[in-house]
Amino acid sequence: MKILGLTGSIAMGKSEAGRMFRRLGVPVFDSDAAVHLLLARDRQVRRAIAERHPECVVDGAIDRHCLGARIFRNADERNWLERLLHPRVRAASHAFLRRQQAMRRPLVVLDIPLLFETGGERRVDWIAVVSAPAFIQKRRALARAGMTPARLAAILARQLPDREKRLRADILLPTGQGRRYTFREICRFLKAGRPIPSRRRLLRRRQKRRRNPHVA
Repeated sequence: MKILGLTGSIAMGKSEAGRMFRRLGVPVFDSDAAVHLLLARDRQVRRAIAERHPECVVDGAIDRHCLGARIFRNADERNWLERLLHPRVRAASHAFLRRQQAMRRPLVVLDIPLLFETGGERRVDWIAVVSAPAFIQKRRALARAGMTPARLAAILARQLPDREKRLRADILLPTGQGRRYTFREICRFLKAGRPIPSRRRLLRRRQKRRRNPHVA
């Protein structure tokens, strides 16, 4: 079973790409959805957050917007929440992989927003990065409820730059040219059963070989 890590910076279209993989029959583990499930159903998580941030619990339910505002302003609180949630999300992803392995799936997707930032690339066989021009990313992000230019800048400062992610990608999924184009690129990958080098990468390799014919 091959594991494809799906990642990308905020508002690049990762969730939409994940839905496309599902539509094409590929099982997808969504880390964001796993976090939401933990916040809604895990009693230990709810209890820990209620003790630390009682103002963010209303009628027994966690107010995610309130919690997000608290951790956004405080790196210590953000680190505390990550220590609380990340091991549980990782355990859920391991359980997902065991189930899919038992079903003899040829390919699964791990949708992990901070794949590079958390060292998750060691857990996957290939990495797909969703990417779009910066102006499209900014427009999408600022259309979200509660998002501001300052908040967006702070989020981007904690993420590996898009350019660096693209350089590390085995598969690049452009999302700035419409859903149809992204869907077509995903279909190309699934049909080939492996990453397909882009024309740009092939050109770079040829140029490198011309400069140094002894380099493979």
